[in-house]
Amino acid sequence: MNEFDEVWKREEVESPCVKLCVIHEKSGLCMGCYRSRYEIAGWSRLTPEARTDLMQVLPERAPLVKGSRRKRRS
Repeated sequence: MNEFDEVWKREEVESPCVKLCVIHEKSGLCMGCYRSRYEIAGWSRLTPEARTDLMQVLPERAPLVKGSRRKRRS
């Protein structure tokens, strides 16, 4: 890690956002990070403990949106 990186280092739980912001119609979850729109909107107000708890359940939500994208038109 260089000096520049050290300046921007934060002691907080980083957002799980992967910049694939598409809400799955049936589950209501983002297809990129698996959070609900309410969890996304409220992320900045969550405590570090609440963020950590949420991060731990996100992988379990993946099956709710996998393989559910629309097919492209021919």
